[in-house]
Amino acid sequence: MRFRILGPTQVVLADGREVPVGGPRLRALLALLLLDAGRVVSAERLIDGLYGEHPPRGAANALQSQVSRLRQALPAGHDPVEFHPAGYRLAVDPDDVDAYRFERLAEAGRRALVDGDWHRAAAVLREALELWRGPALADAIGAAGAPAQAARLEELRLAAIEDRVEADLALGVHGTLIAELRELVVAHPLRERARGQLIRALAALGRPAEALAEFEDARHTLAEQLGVDPSAELAAVHLAVLRGEERGSAEPVLPSQLTTFVGREEELKRVGDLLGDRRLVTLTGPGGAGKTRLAIEAAGRVDGEVRFVELAGLADGSDVPQAVLSALGLRDAGLRAPAESGWQTTDRLVEALAERQLLLVLDNCEHVLVDAARLAARLLSACPALRVLATSREPLGLAGEALCPLSGLTVPPLGASVLDADEYAAVGLFAQRAADVAPDFTVTPANVEMVLRICRSLDGLPLAIELAAARLRALSVAEVAARLDDRFRLLSTGNRAVSPRHRTLRAVVEWSWDLLDNAEREVARRLTVFAGGATLEAAERICGLPTAEFVDALTGLVDKSFVEMTGGRYRMLETVRAFCAERLAEAGEADQLRRAHTAHFLEFAWTASDHLRCAEQLHWLRRLDAERDNLHAALRRATAAGDASEAAGMVAALSFYWWLRGMRGEGARLAADVLELLGTEAPPGLGEEFALCVYNASLAGSGPLPSLGTQRSVIRSLDGPPRQPFLLYLSGISTGPPSGGAEDVDELMGELRQLVGPDPWINALGAMGTGSALMWSDQRDRARAALATALDGFRGTGDRWGTMITLGALGELAAWQGDPETAGTHMDEAMGLVEALGSAVDQADMLRTRGEIRLRAGDLAGAHDDFAGALLLAQRSGAPEFVASARLGLAQVARVRGDLAAARRFCEEALTGGLTGWYVGEAARAEIILVLKEITEAEKAGAPPSAGGA
Repeated sequence: MRFRILGPTQVVLADGREVPVGGPRLRALLALLLLDAGRVVSAERLIDGLYGEHPPRGAANALQSQVSRLRQALPAGHDPVEFHPAGYRLAVDPDDVDAYRFERLAEAGRRALVDGDWHRAAAVLREALELWRGPALADAIGAAGAPAQAARLEELRLAAIEDRVEADLALGVHGTLIAELRELVVAHPLRERARGQLIRALAALGRPAEALAEFEDARHTLAEQLGVDPSAELAAVHLAVLRGEERGSAEPVLPSQLTTFVGREEELKRVGDLLGDRRLVTLTGPGGAGKTRLAIEAAGRVDGEVRFVELAGLADGSDVPQAVLSALGLRDAGLRAPAESGWQTTDRLVEALAERQLLLVLDNCEHVLVDAARLAARLLSACPALRVLATSREPLGLAGEALCPLSGLTVPPLGASVLDADEYAAVGLFAQRAADVAPDFTVTPANVEMVLRICRSLDGLPLAIELAAARLRALSVAEVAARLDDRFRLLSTGNRAVSPRHRTLRAVVEWSWDLLDNAEREVARRLTVFAGGATLEAAERICGLPTAEFVDALTGLVDKSFVEMTGGRYRMLETVRAFCAERLAEAGEADQLRRAHTAHFLEFAWTASDHLRCAEQLHWLRRLDAERDNLHAALRRATAAGDASEAAGMVAALSFYWWLRGMRGEGARLAADVLELLGTEAPPGLGEEFALCVYNASLAGSGPLPSLGTQRSVIRSLDGPPRQPFLLYLSGISTGPPSGGAEDVDELMGELRQLVGPDPWINALGAMGTGSALMWSDQRDRARAALATALDGFRGTGDRWGTMITLGALGELAAWQGDPETAGTHMDEAMGLVEALGSAVDQADMLRTRGEIRLRAGDLAGAHDDFAGALLLAQRSGAPEFVASARLGLAQVARVRGDLAAARRFCEEALTGGLTGWYVGEAARAEIILVLKEITEAEKAGAPPSAGGA
């Protein structure tokens, strides 16, 4: 049964039928018990609640009578009201009470909001708010203590509404929020957060006057009713509107900009118009023309969801789909089942975006043009609500592509006056950027000719102009203009066969390079070995200069716009980086720096891998995320250079990270490349690394791979404890349990304990493997003991992943043994852990597991909800293997309910993908086929199987 107190008190059966509870006093009694679901409520509190300060004589007997009537009102076999010496207890799962469920969902939505997972936050908070049907505790509002509880719940509801609005604002849903927010503000005029959200939504829709008027109304109301000024937070929103900085929802998913946007108003309007009519728009033009900045500005003005994909750092066009997958916040796969053989990342993207309304910005396509065009064509043809905005030095070359070419900003003609010059975008950009570094700078009659000369010589290209303006830190405008004449004759009289954009950018960067001192040049060229930026520690270690000299040089590079510092990381513009990489090669340092970079990040990868099995797991996952580009660049370079030991070591060190982050596809491709280097047998001293390369490569359904034999043979091939203990898990789920069953598992685990000694994580993993094998051999008491040992071990190390997997197994075991309450407790904790790990795919897997537990307990409605939720999450995440398992669960529910046609349909759909490759996949496929046979037999017999067969 489900109980509802967020509105009139109701009791609803699993099939949706409402149970009549009785009169107002009986509903009030039920509401009071539901407020403390699962806990004993004293008779005195219930009497006070039902009869007030002056209860009638014999109130205790009257209460007993009311409790008896409540028991009679509830369906036979569903009597949760228990008598206790101290009072009464309603023995129901708090999650079956809408108020408790609301609070749990509201908290989960708030955490998702804090973590920046806007889609999940909006979805979860909507689910929470849909539970409300009217004022909380409507049938018990006169009971003692009920008004305070109702007020608390109402405050939580308002906070959840504001959290959901915040998520919608982040997703670009502005227009539909205005009416709702106005209604909320009228009902609660003193809630400043809702006021601020209304102001931001109005400003984002280009209605700043209304936004400012709303702030004035808020200020007047606060002063009149409370005698106070608006809070600092609301004042900051007001200031942002005044400055034109409140731009709505694109900020969380578009790169933030530190400078104002100058010029390009005509192009910005054209891009906006094109995006309204066409589904593929490409900004073309030379490097440095401002394509990326224009794309960001244009995307920021689009209503709806936007995702920005930076392609400049990709070394190979085959990585384009993975870059899009990462930008969408999707994972390659989850924890339990491998990707199907031949399943491509592009297919996963198609599934995830099939019905999603989204603007996808593909930035810097030129060096991966063919692959970017192929992906764009596939997605646009399969996803009708998708639009693509691309930037590239040349068109993608697709049918229906609308082009918006960019050249330099407008430059004044010869003889322009100071007044006229200010009206041209190139001069405006130079003046603004110059004032950033020299605050007293303005364009005057004395310097206007030199400013115009600079702008014209640089063809009005924004990057070139910005770099030139930055030099005013140290040079006068006249000196800048003179250097351009002296150094960059190619800008106006160079070889016309060479691309103008190449001449211009090379000239600008080369000129900036000439202004660096020797230490700055040394650091600049060595920083190019990094991909995706570098921390100060890593940059200092690899660049190899003494600390004081290095810090001074790096500071100089930041001041001179050669390097950007954002979020504690140092990055170079790609154009600058390419130029400096040429200088690195000329200095003969490329191989030396590559080796230093690889050594540093190999050491970092192993250090991080060790911490992934400890309580610091989440912190080190974030650190690995930040260095992912560097780690993969080091791996690719080591592979290309033939450094087998380093390349294989990097695969081994990253294996657990790839698994936890669901990066099976990308890791498989990298491992397969290393395998080509290693050959078909393990080189001396690289047995463990070779095995991990094979297992990782097999995840993507690669072609024929070397055979490693059984898990026993892999373990016996080790000389000591594996440096990467996750090898033991991969080998187990790849080959399956020993053929001899649980006894062979015991023997194998004994060998493992002799090999590894007292390692707590490995021993916990071994206990989990033993427990799983004992479960499937129906030795349930021994299985529970082994799994309890594993759980203690994983909790002792602080590993959330191992704890989650073990809890799932314990939950299943408890369900098998007829203990749904314990099973539910285990699954609730597992769900909390998967939320902490931040994986929608793993949440789908855990929902599927809980669905199986509820199905076994006969809770068909709960099981259906879990399987349906798992299916939705899996579809949104583009994870076909979990789509299949969720459909199998829905088939089981339909089969038990007697809807054999639906059961067959779900099973047949479940067989379409994601179930081949490894032992677990083949086992799942076999289960689906078995269920289909049972459905066929039931169809022939003309009656559904019994629930006991579920």
